[in-house]
Amino acid sequence: MTAGDTSPDGARTLDDAAVVAIADELAEADRTRTPVPLLTARHPGMTVADAYAVQRTWRDRGEARGRRVVGHKIGLTSKAMQAATGITEPDYGVIFDDMVLESGGVVEHAAYSNVRVEVELAFVLAFPLEGPGVTVTDVLRATERVVPALEILDARVEMPGRTIVDTISDNAAMGAMVVGGRPVRPDDVDLRWVSALLYRNETIEETGVAAGVLGHPAQGVAWLANKLAAHGDSLAAGETVLSGSFTRPTWVHPGDTVHADYGTLGAVTCRFV
Repeated sequence: MTAGDTSPDGARTLDDAAVVAIADELAEADRTRTPVPLLTARHPGMTVADAYAVQRTWRDRGEARGRRVVGHKIGLTSKAMQAATGITEPDYGVIFDDMVLESGGVVEHAAYSNVRVEVELAFVLAFPLEGPGVTVTDVLRATERVVPALEILDARVEMPGRTIVDTISDNAAMGAMVVGGRPVRPDDVDLRWVSALLYRNETIEETGVAAGVLGHPAQGVAWLANKLAAHGDSLAAGETVLSGSFTRPTWVHPGDTVHADYGTLGAVTCRFV
């Protein structure tokens, strides 16, 4: 795709060479743990379509190196996250196999930039979901289990002043996910009322209820399936989808222990070193 082409996210304004150059910058930022200056400040005409083209280039490179896509994350789906970022439109990124961590483990803080954690529910799909027109009911039918999770955010673009274009280009700031707790079938509980207490070093930093994600966490998955359809993509059976945070992001530092208590759904924990 070249400058001037259209997509559901508007016209591309950057040519392919510019998209590749931005992807190169972000790859170097990931390697050096040094975020790059705001993309939108240096490319004021950059669009959402351009941003997803950058993300796709980054994804293709990862797959070419042998990384395997195992799911997607959805960002900015709750009022809490929108208030924290000043961005009112959801976005998405991909999850590679090496981004999935088990609860109770040790996480190297220096492997990420501007490290924060969020409380989420992860949907593991038994059946594919292909938009358009996917509904919450479709998501619940397609879901094998729902699992408590923490998302570790990793900002490869500097944070103050970021727009939706910056976050999409940065794979929606996906760093890693920590899964644990007690998996449940989607009809075993009212997912809207799943709640969590987020502790950092034995102090509660955030609390939230899953209905904060678009009224129902499955609505985030439906949004993703329909958004992917507009990009000629879909969700495959076996994929894990992080449905969006229902707390504000919490900063973490080396030495911190993070513990998310989901009540009857158990807990997710990790320690940063």
